[in-house]
Amino acid sequence: MVGRNGLGAIFGFCIGAGVAVQGRINGALGAELGDGVAAATISFGTGLLVLLFAFALSPTLRAGFGKVRTAVRDGGVRPWQLLGGVCGAFFVASQGLTIAAIGVTAFTVAVVAGQLLSSLVVDRLGLAPNGRTPITPWRMVAAVLGIAGVVLSAGGGSAPTTTATGVSDFLLIVLPALAGIGLAWQQAVNGRVGAVGGPFPATLINFTVGLIALCLFNVYTLLTTGLPTRFPTEPWLYLGGVIGVAFIALAAITVGMIGVLLLGLTSVAGQLVAAMLLDAAAGRLSLTAALSCVIVLGAVVLGTKATSATER
Repeated sequence: MVGRNGLGAIFGFCIGAGVAVQGRINGALGAELGDGVAAATISFGTGLLVLLFAFALSPTLRAGFGKVRTAVRDGGVRPWQLLGGVCGAFFVASQGLTIAAIGVTAFTVAVVAGQLLSSLVVDRLGLAPNGRTPITPWRMVAAVLGIAGVVLSAGGGSAPTTTATGVSDFLLIVLPALAGIGLAWQQAVNGRVGAVGGPFPATLINFTVGLIALCLFNVYTLLTTGLPTRFPTEPWLYLGGVIGVAFIALAAITVGMIGVLLLGLTSVAGQLVAAMLLDAAAGRLSLTAALSCVIVLGAVVLGTKATSATER
């Protein structure tokens, strides 16, 4: 089991690195378009096009999708387990709705706190394909340590561009926390679907549902501001969807190996390390960023050992 957890941790780290790179790409695309939600919609759309092309060429992938359809019909997969993509869309929407008011720092901390703490519950309920994992003191410590590392990393983050106080501040924090809770649930149900039909059918369903949700959210934007007036021509700005396909598919496999909490911890570690390397390449490396990576990596080690202990 230790070897399985170790391999799963490597996969989770790669997933986090992919999330960090995708975030930089989608952020740059959003800046060019002047609309972060539109950038996410393009990312989902390009990812879905890649998947549809792959499914058109591969009988194996189509057979996997057929297994999922059969499982839904027979009751092996519940319809609500196909809705993981809604959580991805909600995460993106919450970015657009709250970051301007509360800042990147508060948003990131709220998301990670919601994700890691809810991962404990999701694992306890056995929603992921690896079954039930009890909530132990050491697993709780690992989750809190992971949050502490993110808090330290976010300490130099951007401040809000507008101010909000009292109840409004509280409600704006709740949205990204709910988005983090949704990410944990998304990983679990995608893993369930992936266990039936394979990771790419699960990813296809995730992207389809997420794109529909984003398009519905975009209706208001289109009615009020219209389409972006200019689309950038740099090809690399449209690679976010392809990267998303890779890490969503890998997450559908990994969650069955190590559970939702360890997947969350390792992906957060991967995000921080990748972000640190990207900042170093841009000449912005800081001691705080390096220390936060060490703390989160420590949380990964602790969480791995705690999970291995419960499996004995």
